[in-house]
Amino acid sequence: MGSNANFHKASIVKNDEFYTRLVDIEDELKYYKEHFKNKVIFCNCDDPYESNFFKYFAMNFNRLELKKIICTSYTGSPIVGEEFSDLPLFKNLNKRKAYKVEITEVYDENGDGAVDLYDIKLLIKNMKNKMEPLQGDGDFRSKECVELLKEADIVVTNPPFSIAREYFIPLLIKYNKKFLIIGDLNWVTYKNFFPLIKDNKIWFGHNCVKEFIQPNKSNKKFGNKLWYTNLDIPKRHEKITPYKEYTPEEYPKYDNYDAINVDKIAEIPDRYYKPMGVPITFLNKYNPDQFDILGIDRYINDNPNYGRRFKIDGKEIYARIIIKRKDQNENRTPQN
Repeated sequence: MGSNANFHKASIVKNDEFYTRLVDIEDELKYYKEHFKNKVIFCNCDDPYESNFFKYFAMNFNRLELKKIICTSYTGSPIVGEEFSDLPLFKNLNKRKAYKVEITEVYDENGDGAVDLYDIKLLIKNMKNKMEPLQGDGDFRSKECVELLKEADIVVTNPPFSIAREYFIPLLIKYNKKFLIIGDLNWVTYKNFFPLIKDNKIWFGHNCVKEFIQPNKSNKKFGNKLWYTNLDIPKRHEKITPYKEYTPEEYPKYDNYDAINVDKIAEIPDRYYKPMGVPITFLNKYNPDQFDILGIDRYINDNPNYGRRFKIDGKEIYARIIIKRKDQNENRTPQN
């Protein structure tokens, strides 16, 4: 990678450092306990000595019955470690270098009845687990990080938003990894991402993430970040119960596509079995047992106006996902 590319990469990283709060990790990961048992967890976008993902998995290692935690940082991270700053590794080497931590056992070393970061620190000091520098820069695409990825069962992290859709998620798909990551809601509207949603290769987790910690310890608020996963959860099989009756007046058709418009998820009409357009927030309620996803307004193959948003009475509306009920009993479909 040339110097200009390195500079560009560093600029992306510098402007893309938003660290996940422990409370948000706890609120989401409580739904996945059954998936973690006897698994190797890889946090491949995290500074081991500061990451709240590492803290969560280390402190809950035994409760979750994990097999191993692997956590890697990258060269040039703006975080300066505090909890582990007195370890010989960090005293003798540059803290900004890329590191990895591997945890395979966690005991209550200080006998206080709870496993906390102090216990993890003692484990690392006693060499029961590994903490060592990486040979490269810690980029998740690097050869040594990919080798760690191959060893892992589940990747759990908050990847850099600016490159996650183009690089991070395709890497996970390529190596057939289970994952639970934080991303942007608007990703679903992109041509290279939406097919993953449509083909049930990725879906929404439980919660939104509205606040992150920046390197200077200040908080940054967002309105469109959430969890993406390919781990099956009960929420994904909860059915929507429609209650409204279809009428042509309340559910107009699009000017440029043969489907009705539904403005709110709660207003999906009952006993309607033809295509309908719903807001992208429908994906938070999507049950693949109940609905098929046909496409999204600009990426529907048979749309004569491919690449354009739907219109009603000549006015463009915000992105719509086209869905259809699984029940194909057209005889019950209200006439329109």
